[in-house]
Amino acid sequence: MEQVQKENKMGVMPENKLLLSMSLPMMVSMLVQALYNVVDSVFVSRISEDALTAVSLAFPVQNFMIAISVGTAVGVNALLSKTLGEKDYKKAQKVADNAVFLSAVCYCIFFLIGIFAVVPFYLTQTKDAEILEFGKQYLTIICIGSIGIFFQTMFERLLQSTGKTFFTMFTQGAGAIINIILDPVLIFGVGIFPEMGVAGAAVATIIGQIVAAILAIFFNAKHNEYIKISVKNIRPKAQIIKQIYIVGAPSIVVQAIGSVMVYGMNLILIAFTSTATAVFGVYFKLQSFVFMPVFGLNNGMVPIIAYNYGAGKKERVIKIIKLSIMYAVAIMVVGFALMQMIPDKLLLLFDASETMISIGVPALRSISTSFLFAGFCIVCGSVFQALGNGVYSMVVSITRQLVVLLPVAYLLSKIGEINYVWLAFPVAEVFSLTLSAVFLVRIYRKIIKHIGEEKNVSMQNNANNAE
Repeated sequence: MEQVQKENKMGVMPENKLLLSMSLPMMVSMLVQALYNVVDSVFVSRISEDALTAVSLAFPVQNFMIAISVGTAVGVNALLSKTLGEKDYKKAQKVADNAVFLSAVCYCIFFLIGIFAVVPFYLTQTKDAEILEFGKQYLTIICIGSIGIFFQTMFERLLQSTGKTFFTMFTQGAGAIINIILDPVLIFGVGIFPEMGVAGAAVATIIGQIVAAILAIFFNAKHNEYIKISVKNIRPKAQIIKQIYIVGAPSIVVQAIGSVMVYGMNLILIAFTSTATAVFGVYFKLQSFVFMPVFGLNNGMVPIIAYNYGAGKKERVIKIIKLSIMYAVAIMVVGFALMQMIPDKLLLLFDASETMISIGVPALRSISTSFLFAGFCIVCGSVFQALGNGVYSMVVSITRQLVVLLPVAYLLSKIGEINYVWLAFPVAEVFSLTLSAVFLVRIYRKIIKHIGEEKNVSMQNNANNAE
């Protein structure tokens, strides 16, 4: 395989150009993803506020689904990129084969959740019959049809791991555009299509994900010369799965903690009013416009760092980290400014009532203060994962969301004024900033500082032997 022996661009292209070329396609595609997430809720809000609340209450399960799919893919991404950096192409193929196997297993788990666990999940949050019915329709379809998101995420990461990020812009973009087009058609009924309400929003989502998955599989088969997937060659290997989840499991925990946090916040907020829960759901849709580009940046950054870590190129690793932090902070500052200046206009996108605006404006302004610290923290978490130390990310996330945010929000709710609850977010982000900085210094001293030393020693020994 002569074509795989040449140096991958991740090891030779100028760092800024490389980071932008790897990240921009994913940032664009994730912005489109954020758009269809928002459009989804915009159309649902036209049904009723209860429908919007039902979709908001579904978020913990959907986020857990994303945690499993993305966390597993992060482990695959880091291991595959590092393996390619080491020029171990045989192992890289085995990693890719096991990635496909794990995607199928994950889908089976959520298929069962969709059949057996949706109603019990909603009953823990509300007894409102209308919200329950909307929630059952929406979340059951999302879980049973989740095969698309698992295979889309994994095959996109296989492209990213080998530097083929350009193609992910098409996969994610196509899925998002299909979802946006189908949302009003299936929710309200257009032409030959029946009016499906909330269920239509779910069907539009899974169709978009399945189309994106098919495209991602096609692009891997057609353009990814580093790995070739064949179903008959897929054999689960315990050692490779273990290596995938050494990095991936902390990432899963980090994102799954978000589900626990949102679930806890929903319980705190719904004690005030269901409108507060709807506001919190709207916030998560809006903040995706800010966070998704940063996640796209990280998706481009992780394989670059992992590849150069495997290749022993310390200076390139350091330069990529610095550039990523700079871009992430800039994006978050823009998001903060928008939330401060036009929160009411953002809420009106969701057909917000006067009550919803009165609760939502101070909520968006208070929560967005945390954006000023979040960019640095998000990049640090991905750096830890790329260098094989995802436990640091897990500790930061647990501290931020479970140790600080939820307890502080609960204590502030006891004051009896909902506006105080939102202050828990910037308080938690300050703790996250502190821990992330401490861990970044530690990982620099333990890993980054010593990248390439083993290779240099080996080269020196070879030179001495030659003499």
